[in-house]
Amino acid sequence: MKLKKLPYDLTVCKAEDISAINLKTEFFFIGKTDEELSLVCRTENVPENTVERDDGWRGFRIEGVLDFSLIGILSRLSTILAENQIGIFAVSTYNTDYILVKAENFDRAMNVLAAAGYEVTE
Repeated sequence: MKLKKLPYDLTVCKAEDISAINLKTEFFFIGKTDEELSLVCRTENVPENTVERDDGWRGFRIEGVLDFSLIGILSRLSTILAENQIGIFAVSTYNTDYILVKAENFDRAMNVLAAAGYEVTE
């Protein structure tokens, strides 16, 4: 399975409302529940109405479109990283999954996953 590194720094944050989020930026995830409005975006695109933020994340995506019948892909990746004391923040889209790790753990995460047989690309 191929993993593609994302070439930018990311921030995980909470926003007051969606109005200040630039929906035309290249990369972002919005999650809204009855309790919060969460945003993952490139660090340079964090909106002004951010309530809380956690900078210093890097990420990678599982390449290709993952069929909904596939089981355990995210679980296997997260287990490998957990066994190496690397925490994650995971986001799923219709097509695939994205895994974020703190920037200081990113190179080690890529090395651990490569050693486990995953192909890591730039």
